[in-house]
Amino acid sequence: MKPTDTLHFDSPLGTVILTATGQGLSGVWFEGQRHGPSAERMQSWTPNAANALLQAAADQLRAYFSGSLRHFDLPLDLSTGTPFQQSVWHALLRIPCGQIQSYGDLAKQIDKPHAVRAVGGAVGRNPVSIIVPCHRILGAGGQLTGYAGGVWRKQALLKLEGHTAV
Repeated sequence: MKPTDTLHFDSPLGTVILTATGQGLSGVWFEGQRHGPSAERMQSWTPNAANALLQAAADQLRAYFSGSLRHFDLPLDLSTGTPFQQSVWHALLRIPCGQIQSYGDLAKQIDKPHAVRAVGGAVGRNPVSIIVPCHRILGAGGQLTGYAGGVWRKQALLKLEGHTAV
């Protein structure tokens, strides 16, 4: 297990837990969200409010929530996922702010058009929510579907980005 620093901060949508390794930002979770880190895993992390990457991530997230930032510029460490999950997470990074896609569209983008359910599973286990924008994925008919941080947060994030269909 890589040494991991952590920082918690309050956002308009609840407490956010950030983590970073030497390779980059490795986690952005809402406190208590589904598929979040276990209590045992969190106990192995080192609280470090002085970590420059965690500070930069918190600053960029605050700017995002205030509406003044639309693109994050942070090094990421997505190595906790399988190669398939990582391919899905990297595809999510290519969805611009204010745009949405379906799980099927995302499956096609990674050349796995028949793996829609597996893509959905990888999206749901994204460890760097908001910054790796899993909230921009909707059901085939454009409906809001699950979000590990809660569907109400997904809706709030899409509204913040100017999406009017939610």
